[in-house]
Amino acid sequence: MGSSLNIELSPEVVQLAVNIGIIVLMVHVILGGCAYAIMLERKLSAWMQDRIGPNRVGPQGLLQPIADGIKFMLKEDYNPKGVDKALFFLAPGFIVAPAIMGFVVVPWAGEIDLTGLVQWLGVAQAGAEYPVRLIGADINIGIVYLLATAALGVYGVSLGGWASNNKWSFLGGLRASAQMISYEIPMGLALLCVVLVAGTFSPYAIVEQQLAGQWNLVQQPIAAIIFYICLLAEANRAPFDLAEAESELIGGYHTEYSSMKFALFFLGEYFHIVVGSAFFVLLFMGGWSINPFTGHDLGVTAGPLTALLQFAIVMGKVTLMVSLTMAIRWTLPRFRFDQLMRLSWEGLIPITLVLLLAVSFMVYFDATQYLWAASLGVAALIYFLKPILSEDDKANRRIRLIGSRFSPLTDAEGTLANRPSVALDDRALPDPRQGMMSQH
Repeated sequence: MGSSLNIELSPEVVQLAVNIGIIVLMVHVILGGCAYAIMLERKLSAWMQDRIGPNRVGPQGLLQPIADGIKFMLKEDYNPKGVDKALFFLAPGFIVAPAIMGFVVVPWAGEIDLTGLVQWLGVAQAGAEYPVRLIGADINIGIVYLLATAALGVYGVSLGGWASNNKWSFLGGLRASAQMISYEIPMGLALLCVVLVAGTFSPYAIVEQQLAGQWNLVQQPIAAIIFYICLLAEANRAPFDLAEAESELIGGYHTEYSSMKFALFFLGEYFHIVVGSAFFVLLFMGGWSINPFTGHDLGVTAGPLTALLQFAIVMGKVTLMVSLTMAIRWTLPRFRFDQLMRLSWEGLIPITLVLLLAVSFMVYFDATQYLWAASLGVAALIYFLKPILSEDDKANRRIRLIGSRFSPLTDAEGTLANRPSVALDDRALPDPRQGMMSQH
């Protein structure tokens, strides 16, 4: 096929066109995925709670996400008095935009050769070859870029709380910001363990290393677990969803938002979940790798059919991780804020520092094939050191109450003499002789 335009495209231009096509395609795939991820979460929670879930709109309820979107667009867009209008409107965008920007450095499949196609179109340069990578932007600092864009989400949280002119929203934004900043530290340290072994910030190089050896999930399981915990905290997902602690702060930093602005906050949350899951697949599950233990695996270069298989494998792993995130939400109770901060500063950060030190030794002595042993050693060290580490005996202590069967207040500890210290019977209203007591 000859070209009527008489033009020649360089390999760089063809790669750029593929990059733009991947970005446009994946934006729509992930946006659609976020819409149906909400339905998936409702279905999974219904299954876990022995319910049916949404099944009224469309066949098997498949049109429910469309109905939800229309509902949000048609709802009244109410703006409270006294808000900072510019920042109030920008805050949801600061949540969504960083998540949308982050996915461009995730490799969705290997490298394919388009030389034959470009020559058939008649736009090839003489003697040029056209291998292209199926990624939005193949930059050598892709890991740093992804972390940098993810960290921008804290501005949307803090601005949403401050611009609402609501003290409770402001407090919710402050503690959500503190949470995100705190968990960025152990996340960065866990990520540094992977980068230190790979010797590069390039996403493709990290995938290639795992294709030639073992998944980082096998070699560095503790780093993978810590990274995933921080991923949940960064996305404000349960058990770290303090922004939705209605009994404490009404609804957190998004209390005053309505209509599509309110929906954008949750769209950003689901976008963070999808992109974060893809990031986890890239770092710890070998991308499109199907063999976690040996080097016999799918290669980096591939034909069109193999590239489709690689893309399907990546998306399958991402779906699995998103489903795990949803299962955790409906399984674990929410942390108190002091527990959440203690977990980061007194738990995850010291552990990741020790883990990074162990990985540094293994890299220095060229024993990276035994990183799994270093991870087990760190786990054993934590297990044996925990009993001797100092703890605050006042944290999480039981408060003694009159009438409690589990932690009763005795006469010697209280001032209510000659009154029973435990419940006399199982009546809803207590015996008057017991005085004031908790009736929760």
